[in-house]
Amino acid sequence: MGRMHSGGKGISKSALPYRRTPPSWLKISAQQVEDNVCKLAKKGLTPSQIGVILRDSNGIAQVKSVTGSKILRILKKTGLAPEIPEDLYMLIKKAVAVRKHLERNKKDKDSKFRLILIESRIHRLARYYRLSKKLPANWKYESATASALVA
Repeated sequence: MGRMHSGGKGISKSALPYRRTPPSWLKISAQQVEDNVCKLAKKGLTPSQIGVILRDSNGIAQVKSVTGSKILRILKKTGLAPEIPEDLYMLIKKAVAVRKHLERNKKDKDSKFRLILIESRIHRLARYYRLSKKLPANWKYESATASALVA
């Protein structure tokens, strides 16, 4: 299947390890991992940033294999989950950056086109999250208030 807004048809991706148990050399308990996740979330990091830090500094490849639940589920359980999903947040952040660029460079037609593509992805993702009840039914993306969402 091709990409949504580009000509690429790549199939390259990473694969999870076959074994679902934590490695034998990992000497950290599930409770310590959950405490680490909560501590990093309180610093304002996103779930994927937390996963990267745990992988790089603590050697935890998959939090789910150690704790039995994913990072976002741990955050929801402790009440530290972000109010809007991370992928939607990143798209909104990108749209705000492109809009700011367009204020300075009014003749940049390519960026104007890319902004349309980014915002159509935002609308599509927001529709999915509204239907799956991850966002309130009356939530709507508006470019005028978007900078307040990511600030």
